Amino acid sequence: MKFYPDIRNPFDYDAAILADGERMEHELPLRLLKEAPYVCCCDGAAAHCDRADAVVGDGDSIPDNLREKFKAVFHRVSEQEDNDLTKATRFCLEKGFRRLVYLGTTGRREDHTIGNLTLMVRYRQEMGVEPLLATNYGWFVCTEGTAEFESFPGQQVSLFNFGFSHIEAQGLRYGTYAYRQLWQGTLNEAESERFTIVTDGPMLLFRTYEAKNNK
Repeated sequence: MKFYPDIRNPFDYDAAILADGERMEHELPLRLLKEAPYVCCCDGAAAHCDRADAVVGDGDSIPDNLREKFKAVFHRVSEQEDNDLTKATRFCLEKGFRRLVYLGTTGRREDHTIGNLTLMVRYRQEMGVEPLLATNYGWFVCTEGTAEFESFPGQQVSLFNFGFSHIEAQGLRYGTYAYRQLWQGTLNEAESERFTIVTDGPMLLFRTYEAKNNK
């Protein structure tokens, strides 16, 4: 059984990848960036990071002053088949990093947000990454099979089907089924300190930092 901890508590990860999306304001993603063992920035995201162990991308969104500042750690990848987030992911994999935290990947452009979220499934399925994507409101993980999630009563939980035909859940307020559309698994709720989910295919799961106010 795979266990997914609550990121409000310390947990182990290999590196953080920072994209050039919505700026982080919540203390948890900010802490994840600060405490990351290794920080890899996607191109222009380096403008919003005090520390970058590597800057990876095609170079189209990094100004000349930043290119000069980070020239010792800038790694240009010119191919256009994949976006900078995927190029940064491959770079981290080449260094042996597989437990990756993704930050700054949502907001600003909605098409980029949707693309980045669905890439988490690709990274896990095709590249063997253990992805965690944190926003200003909560975090996503990608899972399959039997998994236990650390939680708290009232935590909002949303489930997105990316290929399962069967699902069982214990510890959630509302029943689950093999959702055919993405909206159908949203806005469930944890009832205790743990919940368990079993699927026969990949799923993207979101948990909020704060509990729902049911008053």
